[in-house]
Amino acid sequence: MTDFTTTDYFSDESVAADTYPYFDFLLEGRRVWREPHHGVVMVAGHEEVLTVLRDAATFSNVNIVAGPSFKFPVELTGDDVTEQVEQCRDAVPMGDQIISFDPPKHTAHRGLLMGLITPKRLKENEEFMWRLADRQLDVVLPGGQCEFIDDFAQPYTLLVIADLLGVPESDHPSLLRQAGVGRRLLGDTGEDEGRPHHPLDFLYGYFTERIEELRREPRGDVLTGMARATFPDGSTPEPVDVARIAANLFSAGQETTVRLLSTALRLICDEPGLQQRLREHRELIPRFIEETLRLESPIKGAFRLALKTTTLAGVEIPAGSTIMLLHGATGRDPRQFECPHEMRIDRPNVRQHISFGAGIHTCPGAPLARAEGRVVIERLFDRTNEIRVSEAAHGPAGARRYEYLPTYMIHGLRALTLEFS
Repeated sequence: MTDFTTTDYFSDESVAADTYPYFDFLLEGRRVWREPHHGVVMVAGHEEVLTVLRDAATFSNVNIVAGPSFKFPVELTGDDVTEQVEQCRDAVPMGDQIISFDPPKHTAHRGLLMGLITPKRLKENEEFMWRLADRQLDVVLPGGQCEFIDDFAQPYTLLVIADLLGVPESDHPSLLRQAGVGRRLLGDTGEDEGRPHHPLDFLYGYFTERIEELRREPRGDVLTGMARATFPDGSTPEPVDVARIAANLFSAGQETTVRLLSTALRLICDEPGLQQRLREHRELIPRFIEETLRLESPIKGAFRLALKTTTLAGVEIPAGSTIMLLHGATGRDPRQFECPHEMRIDRPNVRQHISFGAGIHTCPGAPLARAEGRVVIERLFDRTNEIRVSEAAHGPAGARRYEYLPTYMIHGLRALTLEFS
């Protein structure tokens, strides 16, 4: 096994391209380990990550995307830095987003979000997923191949969330253009004009404007429900608070689901016998999606901050320490999963992965992502006899050439060219 003791996980490009040897290194006796370059406490073990996820009083989400080198504007001192952190939240990247909130603010905003993602709404949204899948396949299948991420997954996941939140279908082409995705579906050519610096910045303005409009003139649709939603205590959120929740659902839900879909299709094509087995036994598709999440979680890891001095797996963690929870490693913990590097859709504990997190911050979009995966795979199977990875783009089976996103938080392909019969 490679010794990664002196490797900088956060800057080494070879680790970003293939993280799993590094994860194996941690799981082999370093399930909680302070890496030497930034002083970040790396938590790789399944049990240890669960412990952190379930203890929001000790481990804060405030720095969830802040990075290994972020420094608070004041020095965090003492064995309990909770009050100091609260005074500095505005200085933390994404500090205005629900993913970085802690109770009681998180409780209120999550209550608002869950009021929007109801079982009834999810069922209606799934009906839209089937129609949308057919609509997009009508565009990409006739050509016999597509670059799956740009041509299908990116626009598909964006429009699924748009429908969930009640964005009228008449606004969908505008959303695709402003987000810079779905060019093939829209029939666009040439350079984009007027696209915001961040592809989802426009959502703040879109939803704030719509919420204000529908509070003045309610219409009885889903967006009106968003506009009239209240916090659990009965108070009315500011329009921008609702807009932030909606935009966060877009940004977090779209990116991770795109990576899930592309990984699932790659595995379907590359794992010997898997595609035929799933085609013949469609009831196994949900289990396959769970095993995909376990084996190659879209989230490599996310940060936490120790609010109080504590001990985890025998390792002392002083208050103020930056922690990185390695979701991508937990699915390969041999203490939890037998033969963890193998794809086994019939493993008995297939749903015990924690790719969607756990505790109060469990991903609220988990049912949505699972449904998207199932619908896309089923519809592709319905409308094709065979799906293949393009050898021209990625090389022959057994010697594939895949490029992965060079990040320390997200696991996913840059591109995936598929061919269809």
